[in-house]
Amino acid sequence: MPRSGEQARRRLQQAALELFGERGYEATTTAEIAARAGVTERTFFRHFADKREALFDGEETFRAVLSDAVIAAPADLGPIEALLAAFRSVEPLLRANLPFTAPRQALIARSPALQERVLTKTAVLTDALADALTRRGLERGAAMLAAQVGMAVFSHATRAWFGDPAPGLEAHLERALNDLRALS
Repeated sequence: MPRSGEQARRRLQQAALELFGERGYEATTTAEIAARAGVTERTFFRHFADKREALFDGEETFRAVLSDAVIAAPADLGPIEALLAAFRSVEPLLRANLPFTAPRQALIARSPALQERVLTKTAVLTDALADALTRRGLERGAAMLAAQVGMAVFSHATRAWFGDPAPGLEAHLERALNDLRALS
């Protein structure tokens, strides 16, 4: 059984993903997740605040990486271009998590509680991106609008990319941005 904290964390995530897939999110308990992972329920709660967080682990790191990438984007880029540069920069991270992300997306689609958590996490990420844009000198209202538009493009592109990863995230981002331009 896992002894290191990171091994236990990963086994808990995998166990949650499997059990949610087998039984559904609502019907799975933290005790069952811990048992499947070969750890105690107390260990589960050392790693995650609740069972939803087993599926959303890494969101804080992801948010920080994206925000830092927006801030670090070349100064001559406009807000949307800075966001796109940040979104492009996380493709390796997303690709590494693809085996976990694809089944997670299917679970989210079947669970209103998980959909609610996604909306909350997206709002927090959007706000962080708006903060990063204000640090680049953009007025807060315009920064929030750009972040919301950027997140819509990113969400659209990543959904397409999960379905067809071969062309790469960048191709899907460009397609989503072109679709947005065509709509306006």
